[in-house]
Amino acid sequence: MSLYRVGAAAADAGGLVRIPFMLPTLCAGFPSPAEDFIEGALELPRWLVPNPPATFIWRVRGWCMKGAGIHDEDLAVVDRSLSPSSGAVVVAVVGGEMSLKRLVMTGNRLSLTFDNPEMDEEFALEDLEEGLLWGVLLFSVRWHHVKARASLVR
Repeated sequence: MSLYRVGAAAADAGGLVRIPFMLPTLCAGFPSPAEDFIEGALELPRWLVPNPPATFIWRVRGWCMKGAGIHDEDLAVVDRSLSPSSGAVVVAVVGGEMSLKRLVMTGNRLSLTFDNPEMDEEFALEDLEEGLLWGVLLFSVRWHHVKARASLVR
């Protein structure tokens, strides 16, 4: 049996790339007061990040996307160069705050929704005072060991 090492594969596929780790946290619920933006950077294997200059990492706060498998404290890796399509999980500016939502097209109407059956609010893009689609979620990262998460992300 051979062991597959992600680090070794990353080096073979073009090395590591530094991706900005954004602050404030990405709201996965109702927006909260904003903070300043860049906290640092994380290095990811190049093969995971098709467009490094347009890719950013956000820490998720809240549970509105748990139906999509995105939980409180996860990391969301977001690409600004991708075009959003119906069904995509997107980062959007809702009420002046960065927020993670599902983009849904019903007929000719685009809206942002929670992906949590306990939260049924929907935001029609045309009804938002400031509705901007900022980027598309590539993938999320979740630590399953709480102490490891605390030491690496705080």
